[in-house]
Amino acid sequence: MKFLSKILIYVILITLFSCQNKPNTEKTEIIDTVKPITLLYGFNIDSFNIKRAKITEGLYIGKLFSDEGIGSKASFDILQKSKPVFDIRKIRRGQPYAVFRSKSDTTNVDYIVYQKSLIEYVVFDFTDTMNVYIGHNQIDTVNRTISATINSNLWFALRDANVNPLLANDLSEIYAWTIDFFGIQKGDYLTVNFDEYYVDTNFVKFGDVHVSLFNHYGKDIYAIPFFQDSITSYYDIDGTSLRRSFLKAPLEYSRIASGFNPKRMHPILKIVRPHYGVDYSAPMGTPVRAIGDGVVLLAQWGGQSGNWIKIRHNGVYETGYLHLSKFGEGIHQGAIVKQGQVIGYVGSTGLSTGPHLDFRVWKNGQPINPLNLDAPPVDPVKPENQARFDSVKNVLLPRIQNDSLIRK
Repeated sequence: MKFLSKILIYVILITLFSCQNKPNTEKTEIIDTVKPITLLYGFNIDSFNIKRAKITEGLYIGKLFSDEGIGSKASFDILQKSKPVFDIRKIRRGQPYAVFRSKSDTTNVDYIVYQKSLIEYVVFDFTDTMNVYIGHNQIDTVNRTISATINSNLWFALRDANVNPLLANDLSEIYAWTIDFFGIQKGDYLTVNFDEYYVDTNFVKFGDVHVSLFNHYGKDIYAIPFFQDSITSYYDIDGTSLRRSFLKAPLEYSRIASGFNPKRMHPILKIVRPHYGVDYSAPMGTPVRAIGDGVVLLAQWGGQSGNWIKIRHNGVYETGYLHLSKFGEGIHQGAIVKQGQVIGYVGSTGLSTGPHLDFRVWKNGQPINPLNLDAPPVDPVKPENQARFDSVKNVLLPRIQNDSLIRK
């Protein structure tokens, strides 16, 4: 009997030992209980009761503080601290602001944040530190490639391609020397790779144009950025600079109202009278740029020409800018001007039917059609830099060459 009892005890112990050392094959699900932190103007929203609103008519900063229960002394002290940081007179109606109160003390205000722009905001810190500082929202970069075909003008083509039409301004700067944007035609097309900057889902501005192709009158003109001689310029696919000794036009985006015509019927005098220029229709005050480096021969009142400027660029070419509303800063006879410098502003002075620029070009003293001015390019990619340019080109071109609108 004792023997059987010992055997039974032994079996029980072995069973218990085996159960304790049996591997656990069941899966254990690990649940992540960490809640992601959501920030507003750099503050964890879970730590505060937040009031969000917009500046209304008549709501100046002192009244805003008073309405939120901030005492006169605290208000005075923080406004004094704000002087070197932010001009409180510049708060604008419609701009957002937020009031932060701690969840543990809902009476006192910890922070008031005024959103100065999509990027910048001003923090009025009412905690023990009593401070004012500028904060910046996170800016996200989105790289895009779009294609567009011209049906009427570049502005509408970009809009139809679901991109902000202001990209036309950047493109007109890049191609200013090689494409006359007043003369683009139906059927021209482009493909461009560029960056956009966003705060949340709000578009802020354009970043770099990395590479583009503009087909103008059947000719492919590439724009590839390349760093040479301490500056970044745009070059065609063969390394030819897109910059020329002359800009294609003295105005940014606008339209041609009247062309070069030796036998034009004058719209006011009603007589046949040569028109040795190109009339660019543009709003009053639009900046007018010198198409190339040169010296101002005259900047004066010219009777029927109104306020006008004449520039000598070299021993061959001179240009004229007529009917200006006023001259640019520092523009006078003998002044030296640079290509792209603002020399005046569109007006309607002299014999004029409305705001426009009458732009003229003389070659060896004889008037020529400005639209036929074909200036040589500046220096191309240097031979010693050609291999580096080819490497850059080979990286950038695939961004646009796979697009469906590229014509083969």
